[in-house]
Amino acid sequence: MTVPRPVTKPGSATIATIAGEVGVSVTTVSKVLNGRADVAPETRARVEASLERHRYRRRATRQPPTAHQIDLVFHEFGTAWAMEIIRGVETVTAAAKVDIVLSQLDGAHSPPQHWLDAVLARRPLGVVLVLCHLSQAQQRQLQRQRIPFVVVDTDSATSASVPTVGSNNWNGGLLAARHLLALGHRRIAVISGPEDVLCSRARVAGFRSAHDEVGVPVDPELVRYGNFAAHSGNDHGLELLQRPDRPTAIFAGSDIQALGVMRAARRLGLDVPRDLSVVGYDDLPVATWVGPALTTVNQPLRDMAGTATRMLLDLARGEEPATSRIDLVTELVVRESTAPPGPEGPQRRSEASSSDGAVRDGRAV
Repeated sequence: MTVPRPVTKPGSATIATIAGEVGVSVTTVSKVLNGRADVAPETRARVEASLERHRYRRRATRQPPTAHQIDLVFHEFGTAWAMEIIRGVETVTAAAKVDIVLSQLDGAHSPPQHWLDAVLARRPLGVVLVLCHLSQAQQRQLQRQRIPFVVVDTDSATSASVPTVGSNNWNGGLLAARHLLALGHRRIAVISGPEDVLCSRARVAGFRSAHDEVGVPVDPELVRYGNFAAHSGNDHGLELLQRPDRPTAIFAGSDIQALGVMRAARRLGLDVPRDLSVVGYDDLPVATWVGPALTTVNQPLRDMAGTATRMLLDLARGEEPATSRIDLVTELVVRESTAPPGPEGPQRRSEASSSDGAVRDGRAV
């Protein structure tokens, strides 16, 4: 079947143009644009295809949003990590007197069409997506309604054209490994997140680079990919720590994963940090309350969320961002879970270490 070619200049089609091409009423096209559910799926698909061909986009004179709110969408929430993001968004929206509609996708990284239809019907100021992505077609649907969107994404994998706020994962892995190497560790394991997630690979790449700096090879048997959950840290930790040549330090891909590593160490009768040093990632509030307090890489989650929200509100006002990609700085926060290897470790702390101190680019501050 031959696909109809646009009969108008791209972007110049009207609702009437679309309706005439598809053979439906103007009202039906308007319902599709506004996310109304009372349109047959086949008809909706034909209208959407025509809108795509014509690169239809609503005129700037559209009516204002029906609600002074933004949609905040997670691939999943209910974790301490997600709560940090929510708090960062709330700080900005409270000052701007903007409400938040929370959604979660049950672990999926791409929202279903019924979610998008609901957003189009609500017509919020904009959408903040956390660790989830819109398809090209979904992006164009929002763009046609002039509903801006911003992504909070730690994996840096989003398109350059999508406004995104993330953090420097490679530097985080570098700082963690530099710290452990400076303490004298030479058998250091890393347990990262899923291997197909870019932030997981970036943290491992930074970890490897720190070893390259001092000429210490990385044992491939000590590089593990799991997920960011506690059970992943526990399971990989048990396996690593029962090796005859076990590591003296483990860098975990999240604070929660690090707690799993520490649990594995306790089950095997190992003391942290005397027998094993542990570094986490994120610097969640729990990191200061566990015993021993966790040395970790601070990923500025609240700042990432707040920056994304401010960017979104600027876009809603018609202001274009100076850059479409912002990566915030990661820092190492040294606490009590790391020490030089060996029984005398706690007494041989590096001069670069300090209780609850921060390190940028390998330097204590």
